[in-house]
Amino acid sequence: MKPSEAFFKKQVSEHTETISRLQKSLLSLSLLRLFIFIVTVLAVYVTFGKWLFVLGISLGGISLFLVILSKYTDLKIERDLHQRVLSINEEELKILEGNYKHRPQGLEYQNPNHPYSLDIDLFGSGSFFQYINRTSIKESSDLLANLLLSNNINDIIDKQEAIKELASKPKWHQNYSAIAQGIEVEYKVHAIIDWLRGYQPFLGKLFKNVPMIFSLTTIGIIGLSIFRIIPLDAIGYWLLLGLIITGFYLKRINVLANNIVKLKETFKQYSLLLQQIENEKWASHFLQNKSFKIQREGSKASKIFLDLSRLLDALDNRNNLFSAIFGNGFLLWDLKQVFHIESWIKKHTDTVEDWFNVVTFFDAYNSLGNFAFIHEDYCFPKIAQNNIIIDAKELGHPLLKNSKRVTSDVQLEDFQFFIITGANMAGKSTFLRTVSLHIVMANMGLPVCASSSNYKPMKLITSMRTSDSLDDDSSYFFSELKRLKFVVDTLNNDTNHFVILDEILKGTNSTDKAIGSKKFVKKLTDLKATGIIATHDLSLTELENNISTIKNYFFDAEIKDDELYFDFKLKKGVCQNMNASFLLNKMDIV
Repeated sequence: MKPSEAFFKKQVSEHTETISRLQKSLLSLSLLRLFIFIVTVLAVYVTFGKWLFVLGISLGGISLFLVILSKYTDLKIERDLHQRVLSINEEELKILEGNYKHRPQGLEYQNPNHPYSLDIDLFGSGSFFQYINRTSIKESSDLLANLLLSNNINDIIDKQEAIKELASKPKWHQNYSAIAQGIEVEYKVHAIIDWLRGYQPFLGKLFKNVPMIFSLTTIGIIGLSIFRIIPLDAIGYWLLLGLIITGFYLKRINVLANNIVKLKETFKQYSLLLQQIENEKWASHFLQNKSFKIQREGSKASKIFLDLSRLLDALDNRNNLFSAIFGNGFLLWDLKQVFHIESWIKKHTDTVEDWFNVVTFFDAYNSLGNFAFIHEDYCFPKIAQNNIIIDAKELGHPLLKNSKRVTSDVQLEDFQFFIITGANMAGKSTFLRTVSLHIVMANMGLPVCASSSNYKPMKLITSMRTSDSLDDDSSYFFSELKRLKFVVDTLNNDTNHFVILDEILKGTNSTDKAIGSKKFVKKLTDLKATGIIATHDLSLTELENNISTIKNYFFDAEIKDDELYFDFKLKKGVCQNMNASFLLNKMDIV
């Protein structure tokens, strides 16, 4: 059993036991609340008429009831968190068994104009994104997709160290994900930030002490009225004055309340996530820098977020009739909370985006750390110091099960171009996607599916899947030509790209295809490109005789006892066995 599988099973057992214990405690507290309620009602009934006893019993019963209710609420939140962690581990066990195609596919991130997003099973059913994604926040899912698409070859060692550190903290990133799953966001983060930046305060600095002065005056008026120094009517007139002052601002208070009170749960949950980051000690430079962004103001970002959440809770009390009348009439309650909220917005708006981004970053990077934790048998590529582009031993496709995965050793040097031939279904396309994913994963700092790997960081560009378009009246052949032009234009601007092509110029006749393919591959070698092309056209392999940087490799197929066999191993040379005619006969098509 893999260490990760053992960990997930242990977590399932521990959290199941904890949830069971909490359920029993919740049931006990529910019964205790009911008991306190019944006893209080009976005691009030027995002592009815003795108002001091009734008042004391009522206050005592209500206080005890509220204490038990608070404890019940805290335990329920704790139980719900454990349930989410339990679900996370149960899901991980399913994914280990290959059951992940029910998860989000990320089709919205596909882009036909991207260097490789359509070609290497990055998104869609059974895709790498679907397999690796563990994000709980929409913005984190966007960030994870952007990391897969970024073609960013910078800071690879720093990214590797960050992923290694997160991989070593599986409990931490599971707890973080469980908290993030509890966020119910009505607005996207960018919409919240835009609203905060665009908000125009309506209470000036001079209003800072007005609620406090008004509240102290209220106490004075009530005191003077009780001692009959001034008429009791003064309390009513003062209450009316407070309501008139509040009413003058009521429309603008309502607008603010309707916009921001809905955000209080978002800020409360983000505060919990920021707290998780702040309380953890980070060793890697990459994660330290991210953590530093939420502590640079001298006060922890989690506390600042929580402060706003509490202010929003206080403002939300305006929906209580008692608070709306007496709170505003005697204390200018709404105006006091609005002033503090506006002060918060003016002080922190410029840094709020950074804090949201840090939360999003850790949620996205937890997916990468989790991948490394699951695949402890994968290797982190080393940066090649010579002319090596890729030197990988036992390189395989990360989405294939171990029982079905066939690996190959691959070595490419600067400016080399491999021409790969082979029979249908022999493994050419899978190999191209294996190499492609190696490049994408290595550039992200992820471990790759190989026993060892040295590589030079290079961007990836592919042309493997092309389709015609009725929308822009493009034929299949013309669409392919546009894609090949995109490859050449990209290389003209930046030669640091690894090119992967699969059966180019399929939309023309075989003679024209052979001539065109040779010219295109020669063009790429003239541009000092490095890469791989897979083809059924054996004439393309003749280029090896004239261009020293071109090397021929193949995937073989054998027919034994009227059956077709593949070993899916990369071999040096040119394929001699094709299988189209055999398969047509075998399937009774011809």
